[in-house]
Amino acid sequence: MRAWKSRTTRSDYLSDAIAVLGGWTQDGVQLKRVLACDDSQHAALTERIKVAADTLHLRPRINRTEGQTLILLGETDGEAITDGEVALAARIEDAYRTVVGPQ
Repeated sequence: MRAWKSRTTRSDYLSDAIAVLGGWTQDGVQLKRVLACDDSQHAALTERIKVAADTLHLRPRINRTEGQTLILLGETDGEAITDGEVALAARIEDAYRTVVGPQ
């Protein structure tokens, strides 16, 4: 049987999850990630992101400039980053590793 640990300060599990993702930064109430990939990798990654985003009912913003893909999760007028957005960020990381390979 496990005992619950009593903490005087409650850990923010979303902040902990964001920290584990590596490469993602929090910009206000949005998550931001810049990924290096070529045009064909960008197309493959965008398709995978669309499938994951549709499953989670989210709409990430994806922009392609100068050989990099910029991904923004969260609404600029939203109140806070949601667990769904953190979950999508994790799925994007997996998709990126699958499409581009280990860096």
